Amino acid sequence: MADVRTPLLYLVHRIPYPPNKGDKVRSFNILRQLAKRHRIFLGTFVDHPDDVQYIDKLSEWCEESRVIRLDPRTAKIASLRGLVTGEALSVPYYRNAELAAWVKQVVAREGIHEAVAFSGPMAQYLDAPGLTHRVIDFCDLDSAKWTQYAGDHRWPMSWLYRREGRQLLAFERAAAAKAEASVFVTEAEADLFRKAAPELVSRVSAMQNGVDSDYFSPANGGASPYPAGGPVIVFTGAMDYWPNVDAVVWFATELLPKVRAQVPDARFWIVGMNPAPAVQALAGEGVVVTGTVPDVRPYLAHSDVIVAPLRIARGIQNKVLEAMAMARPVVISSAPATGLEARSGHDCEIAHSGEEFVSRTVALLADVTLRRTMGLAAREAVLRSYSWSAHLAALEKLLGASTHCSGVAHGAQ
Repeated sequence: MADVRTPLLYLVHRIPYPPNKGDKVRSFNILRQLAKRHRIFLGTFVDHPDDVQYIDKLSEWCEESRVIRLDPRTAKIASLRGLVTGEALSVPYYRNAELAAWVKQVVAREGIHEAVAFSGPMAQYLDAPGLTHRVIDFCDLDSAKWTQYAGDHRWPMSWLYRREGRQLLAFERAAAAKAEASVFVTEAEADLFRKAAPELVSRVSAMQNGVDSDYFSPANGGASPYPAGGPVIVFTGAMDYWPNVDAVVWFATELLPKVRAQVPDARFWIVGMNPAPAVQALAGEGVVVTGTVPDVRPYLAHSDVIVAPLRIARGIQNKVLEAMAMARPVVISSAPATGLEARSGHDCEIAHSGEEFVSRTVALLADVTLRRTMGLAAREAVLRSYSWSAHLAALEKLLGASTHCSGVAHGAQ
């Protein structure tokens, strides 16, 4: 029987498998959803040696993949050319002649009309002749994130981050102007871009994250990884990502001592790959840094409280949804709680200051019934509002809408 799925170009800044960190959870679920109706031609980078082993796995969802090895150190040096060209440094960081040539070749060979670019810098590959229906998943408004970083650093980094925010916004606006649709992970992020690019309001929408509630289920918690001792507070995430580094350093150095003043045997576990030196330095009395773990679910399932003390992250965090799906009580700072469909004090705890973060964490540690009740409510909130299939249906509608608007029959090759 002939394959009636239409060909589609999918461009991702990091190999979308395994889904073991925030951006890869989203990019993988998009890949899995798109593969149901499209023949996927994937262009991507692999920037970590551990991920090379998964390149062949991509054939489960992709008809063809072009995976480019990217050395972050070399890419950082290459990105500095943006200081000469006037570009945002993020754009030349992901510029690759081999990938650009492959995109043009595969679009022409396969008669591809539709493309999805995951993350703003990958939009630089969408100018291939033949592409008529382009959707950019910006996820977060990265230009705003760089501008926010500037306020937390001294010169010259403050100048560099402010420049990056300004130049990247110019690139984001130009790329979005050439695309049929742009999506962001929350309405709050979408609204930021609408205000920054009012000429594009009609082509900007939100597509929220979801969570695999069968995989992240209390039934799959396994055995406890924690040695006997006091209550466990947990943070999970990629520990070389600056917002995560900032979060755990802030919690461990400023908030945890206040928690331990009231709960002396409380322990803080930092669970995630590639801990930066600043994270490794936190290990000691009351703080454990695990590095990579084979499965994060036991660390979630057997924790007492999950914390997400993020101060500079944007958008709904997968780590929060996964913890809630595991029926654990979560204390979240206000920044990543923006747009979260959950009730503070019922489904989770949202803290608007360090003092609130401490008091809400201590209250949960002191009350096992409250922890159990909030954990169950958290899972119900996820089941109610965070289905991947429901959210990603919006992406197919955008592709279908752009096809309809241009007068090309969906499925034509």
